[in-house]
Amino acid sequence: MNMSIILAAGEGTRMKSDTPKILHKVCGKEMIKYIIEAAKDSGIEKNIVVLGYGKEKVENSIKSVDVITVEQPIKKGDPYGTGFAVMAAQEYINDEDTVIILCGDGPLIRKETLQEFMKYHDEKNCGVSVMTAYLDNPTGYGRVIRNNDSSIMNIVEEKEATEEIKKIKEINTGIYCFNGKLLKYSLGKIDTDNKKGEYYLTDTIRVLSSENYKIGGWAIQEPNDIKAVNDRAQLAEVTGIMQERINKKHMMAGITMIDPKNTYIEDSVIIGRDTLIYPGTILEGKTIIGSHCTIGPNTRIIDSTVRNYASIESSKVIEAEIGDETVVGPFAYLRPGTVLGKNVKIGDFVEVKKSSIGDNSKSSHLAYIGDAEVGKDVNIGCGVVFVNYDGKKKHRTTIGDGAFIGSNSNLVAPVNVSHGGYVACGSTITDDVEEGDLAIARSRQVNKKGLGKGRY
Repeated sequence: MNMSIILAAGEGTRMKSDTPKILHKVCGKEMIKYIIEAAKDSGIEKNIVVLGYGKEKVENSIKSVDVITVEQPIKKGDPYGTGFAVMAAQEYINDEDTVIILCGDGPLIRKETLQEFMKYHDEKNCGVSVMTAYLDNPTGYGRVIRNNDSSIMNIVEEKEATEEIKKIKEINTGIYCFNGKLLKYSLGKIDTDNKKGEYYLTDTIRVLSSENYKIGGWAIQEPNDIKAVNDRAQLAEVTGIMQERINKKHMMAGITMIDPKNTYIEDSVIIGRDTLIYPGTILEGKTIIGSHCTIGPNTRIIDSTVRNYASIESSKVIEAEIGDETVVGPFAYLRPGTVLGKNVKIGDFVEVKKSSIGDNSKSSHLAYIGDAEVGKDVNIGCGVVFVNYDGKKKHRTTIGDGAFIGSNSNLVAPVNVSHGGYVACGSTITDDVEEGDLAIARSRQVNKKGLGKGRY
């Protein structure tokens, strides 16, 4: 059986955060979840996550994922190190297993890379294989020492390396493929006789090499796959690479992006073909965008559904549903619970919250629609306010099909305007408006003769 051990116990002190490092998000998803998904998608059947710092937070984050979690002991005097972390998962390793060791802070690893690596390990019949990479600047990485036949003799951590060894450009990525029996055997042979007083997993390579087991070294062709996150600057770098991958995936599927470098789309977002995305667009969470839509510029959409042929410009949309051919913005704000029908118009500086608006209705500018049910073919004029809050509770307003709400009107909930009702501009409506009625609720104009003099 193929199994993985994902090392996720580190605190990540350089992140300067109360959040465990592996729970920091890259394009909307925790780093650890990318590694788990890559392992599963590559065909690995059993996945073990080794936890330590922030164990409860990590377990809660991945509780819906089919993995086994084990805890690396964290107490004063423990030797720590990558070898110590792998030891925590030994009880799940069978002799006949092929064991992949992965790093919980390397979210860019892809299933294709893991599949190629495992194929190499199998075809070369290695006791253990090491994924390596050639870097122009290998500082900070363990260096790979090869034999004359190109097999690996040893891996030397930077802290233990001589100046001559530090000149080597081939580095250890921290990803390994072990025969299960040999992994358990070699873990029992390593010690903490090093400058950090830790169990180095790399020492298993020295042990097995000294006993003439075949140690393979597979050099990755795409170094970005093994980039790890240790601080916020590296988090930003990795996020940029992931964003480039996500955007390219959408463009290859038929999406047009005017400026991909200034378009932020999270990993979970779905977009239909022939949609056009302008710069400054941010699509987050469980957002689904239909086909032939126009999104942006400068638009943020979170956990929302946008149907086909819709247009959203310079607006913010949160947990809303937007129907076919509906136009939103510029400068509109759709809050949670908003449901817009087909061919609806929500114009500039219109805010909608916890309201449904029927097909062909429009509110073109400067209005607040809250806690309402608005029918079809309704016109909501400029400056209309749905007065839904009495200081303690929110109340509902209902507008029937074909109603007309004149500009600068207040609808004081709870109140109903029935089918075809007409509210004159400047009215404050506190009573229901029956079907086909005209409601006027304003003081009669009074002109005071001569009192305007001297006021200019």
